[in-house]
Amino acid sequence: MSLIRSKNTKPEIALRKLISAAFYPRGYRYRIHYKKALGCPDIAFVAKKVAVFVDGAFWHGYRFRKNSRKLPKKYWLPKIQANMRRDRKVNSILRKRGWKVVRFWDHDMRKNPVEIVKAVAVALKVRHHSPEASRRTR
Repeated sequence: MSLIRSKNTKPEIALRKLISAAFYPRGYRYRIHYKKALGCPDIAFVAKKVAVFVDGAFWHGYRFRKNSRKLPKKYWLPKIQANMRRDRKVNSILRKRGWKVVRFWDHDMRKNPVEIVKAVAVALKVRHHSPEASRRTR
């Protein structure tokens, strides 16, 4: 358990690299683990008030109803339920404060990172051109 990271996970780092490549040249800057925003978003575009979270499937309850039968009731069920409640509360409070909240599952980051970058672009209201698309048009 001590080897499990809460910050700088592989999916999070991969997303940061893609976001930097897509938005840094356009002047968009972000902070990582921004403590001034509730929930300490993994990536925060402070000027645009966009908070991006990359959630681990197990820790944040992906398919919780299906998998909850297999978990030990004494520790894991209350812990994951508390994480899910906290995520909903953080989303609600950030939205009330004017932030746009974008959440992704870690496995979605591995499967389809381009779609995630497009979703972040929509949140930022930026037109996103994938590197593949720019190569095709030349």
